[in-house]
Amino acid sequence: MFTGIIEEIGKLKSMRPLGRGRRLDITADAVLGGAAVGDSIAVNGVCLTVIAFDERGFAVEAVEETMKKSTLGLLDVGVPLNLERALRADSRLGGHFVQGHVDFTAEVRGIERREESWMVEISYPGSASPNIIPVGSIGVDGVSLTVAEKREASFRVSVIPHTWDATLFHTYRKGTRVNIELDMLGKYILNYLQNARGEGVTEGYLKSLGY
Repeated sequence: MFTGIIEEIGKLKSMRPLGRGRRLDITADAVLGGAAVGDSIAVNGVCLTVIAFDERGFAVEAVEETMKKSTLGLLDVGVPLNLERALRADSRLGGHFVQGHVDFTAEVRGIERREESWMVEISYPGSASPNIIPVGSIGVDGVSLTVAEKREASFRVSVIPHTWDATLFHTYRKGTRVNIELDMLGKYILNYLQNARGEGVTEGYLKSLGY
């Protein structure tokens, strides 16, 4: 479990085949504090398990399915990466509940510079629409953000200067592919309501909730 508050920007040192998956060696500093083999670290919003580490970085393995469902398969050696260690039970929850399970990849459609922020527009598939809610939470490459505006096939998030500088947002351009994780609580609620159709909950009630 993560919070979507990025701890540092690391760098992909190397990537090599591991069956149909990949081993990623990542240069890092802050996330190595208290590190142990078997720990979880979110890499661009993807929960991965540490298999080795030293004072300069750590290594993780990504299986074939993870490579397909995320942008990890598109990475080149040397690119920066958003990194976050798993949430401690005694830590402040500064973002929202993030699992590190990518729902889909999306495209940055535009970036608008404002006086004290940036407005970033990102696409989404129609199937994700029920889970994208204005002022609701969403994870973009592991960053916890609030949906500022929902459009027919895209949503917009407002990014403050600190987040812009401390995450990969300052590297994004129109067309950049990003990992998207929908709000975990919303996904469970939607799944319950969809299954409830066959368990005595009336269609009228579900329609009144927008489902």
